[in-house]
Amino acid sequence: MTRPLRLALSGASGRMGRALLDLLGEDARVELVHAVVAPGSAHDGQPVPGSAAGSLRYAHDWTQAPPLDVVVDFSSPAALALALDHCLAHGTALVSGTTGIDAALEARLADAARRIAILRSANFSLGVAVLTRLLREAAAALPDWDLEIVEAHHGRKQDAPSGTALALGQAAAAARNTTLEAAAVYSREGRTGERSEGSIGFAVVRGGDIVGEHTAMLIGQGERLELAHRATDRSIFARGALQAAHWLAGRAAGAWQLDDVLATLR
Repeated sequence: MTRPLRLALSGASGRMGRALLDLLGEDARVELVHAVVAPGSAHDGQPVPGSAAGSLRYAHDWTQAPPLDVVVDFSSPAALALALDHCLAHGTALVSGTTGIDAALEARLADAARRIAILRSANFSLGVAVLTRLLREAAAALPDWDLEIVEAHHGRKQDAPSGTALALGQAAAAARNTTLEAAAVYSREGRTGERSEGSIGFAVVRGGDIVGEHTAMLIGQGERLELAHRATDRSIFARGALQAAHWLAGRAAGAWQLDDVLATLR
């Protein structure tokens, strides 16, 4: 693509939205042409930082969106549903990091991937993508070892376990020919009895300004394997999402993965 990538940002005033705005202002390959915030947001109608002479203003909907190559979404399930509607109506690729999605929206996204290119990830860190791959291999190679996933985030995070921890659990469960629904243990309190064979345990830490930490512990007899990733700068997620947006624009319809983007970096 010789011209700049025409990109819209959904959830533009959130933490990830602001991190993406900082990167977009430094990337001549991308033109931010639409920035969506929640209805009632204090940002609605205000100039988007970095846009020339305030030429671009935040909007609360998609009615005035110009032609787009890709939408990058870090918002809420309700806002993601609206972004998906727009992408389907215009054949636009969608990159989303929104988590906490219910079964109905999951089904809609799966159906939409037959018509447009969609790339979703609970975590756009390329390091976490590699961690997921390593955990998948380790879980398959050590099927009888106990598996625990520990995650830590800042005290303002709304959901637990994190979407990334759940995605790690899903990858490990699939590698062991089971499902997270069948294997997951989300809480332990009181006299819980012995650990269930084949279960995948989760532990959650919340506090301070922790950006994100995930550790997968595979525990055998007399030895333990730990695979860990620690994020210290939120911009890593924005960089990964922007790289995914460049990669996805113009792709055929499908449910693409960050692992597909990694394959092109070799």
